[in-house]
Amino acid sequence: MQNGDLAKNIRRVAYGLIFLLVLLFVHISYLQIIQGSFYASHPLNRRSIEYSKTVARGTVFDRNGQKLAVSEKTDHNGFKRFYPYGALTAHLVGYDSARLGKAGLESSHNGYLSGIDSPLRGLGPVSRLFTRSQVHHIALTIDIDLQKAADQALGDKRGAIVVLEPHTGAILAMVSKPGFDPNDIDSRWDQLSGSAASPLLNRATGGLYPPGSIIKPLIAEAGLTEHIVDLQQKFNCTGALVSGPDYRLPETNAKAHGEINLAQALAVSCNVTFGKIAIDLGNTKIANAFARFGFNQSTGPDLQETASRLPEFGRLADGDLAQTGIGQGSLLVTPLRMALLAATFANHGLTMRPYLIDKIMTSDGTVIKHYPPEEWLRPTNAQIAQSVTAMMVGVVENGTGAAARIAGTAVAGKTGTAENPHGRDHAWFIGFAPADNPRAAIAVIVENGGAGGAVAAPIARKVLIQALR
Repeated sequence: MQNGDLAKNIRRVAYGLIFLLVLLFVHISYLQIIQGSFYASHPLNRRSIEYSKTVARGTVFDRNGQKLAVSEKTDHNGFKRFYPYGALTAHLVGYDSARLGKAGLESSHNGYLSGIDSPLRGLGPVSRLFTRSQVHHIALTIDIDLQKAADQALGDKRGAIVVLEPHTGAILAMVSKPGFDPNDIDSRWDQLSGSAASPLLNRATGGLYPPGSIIKPLIAEAGLTEHIVDLQQKFNCTGALVSGPDYRLPETNAKAHGEINLAQALAVSCNVTFGKIAIDLGNTKIANAFARFGFNQSTGPDLQETASRLPEFGRLADGDLAQTGIGQGSLLVTPLRMALLAATFANHGLTMRPYLIDKIMTSDGTVIKHYPPEEWLRPTNAQIAQSVTAMMVGVVENGTGAAARIAGTAVAGKTGTAENPHGRDHAWFIGFAPADNPRAAIAVIVENGGAGGAVAAPIARKVLIQALR
């Protein structure tokens, strides 16, 4: 009897051990086969870091074949990364550091650039017995000459510029200042990471700002779409919008614009008009407008854009709605997001998904992955988009955006002077050109810059001139 019980117990223990071994095998197989690609190419994988020192990483090019990141031989028969344009492309390409790891494109596309993007790479060193490492090159949509022009136009001001092709979504230029030189990231890391100016932050995709009056084209579109307003309707601006006993929204310098239509209201950036339209739209319709234009959606993983911070529309009182209608209150957006808004009107109401990578190639130039333009959203129709475009042309020709005028070319735009609770107002400009056949859409923000018409609009003009060459 005792021998029988002992045998049963031994069998139970044996079955338990076998079960645990099976679980261990399944878990290891999952890590090796399913998750192997992730861990093998992870920028903090020490084995991959050491291996990458012995391999010349793939080159990163701009759209015209200019080298933005290359590998150079070291004195120790290894390789290190070199960035020919330094800080000019740092927020686009990122960095590759033996001490700090990788960031930006160097991190997100490490598998391609390092040559470890192989179906067998999860097997670790064993994979090298079966496959030869082949690095891949990456071509971006960036035009380095336009990138230089945007950088020079922004000067030493703190802010960001984004330039897009409206009909494709390709990013032509993306500048963020202050920046950093990835060639000396190791020696300056402590200074950069501790700086109050946040030079490591890509303000174009990661900076959140109140949009101010550059949101007014969206409010105009919403009013037209929801039949709250029409192009002939007159508004009476007395210098302030009063709602209820406790709320008053003043015009800049308390200026009364008198009787004006929608186009005139956009040209002079009338707060009373757009505050009233927002109140008339109400909570649901204004929420729908932001949703139609994708403010509650991600642009995709490659650009790593910080999500917009939208008000809780269902809880907004009339005063809060009016604040949203002029781009204030709790609304916060990125410069990329506002460039997309301009690009949507430029592209007849169709929003193309923004993208930075054009193609990935083998060392002999064979394209293994191409990123074609992708239709993303259709928030409005062509007729209303054309009406808003015409009003934005009026802003530049007859209103606050006069400093963005280009001789012989119609420019559509909107200025913004966004109140900032932490200091001086932010200066904004969004627009596109030529207005009748747009080739470039732009967003410019200058942190604490003051008036958008005086500061951001002339910067946009300089960049658009280069984009149209």
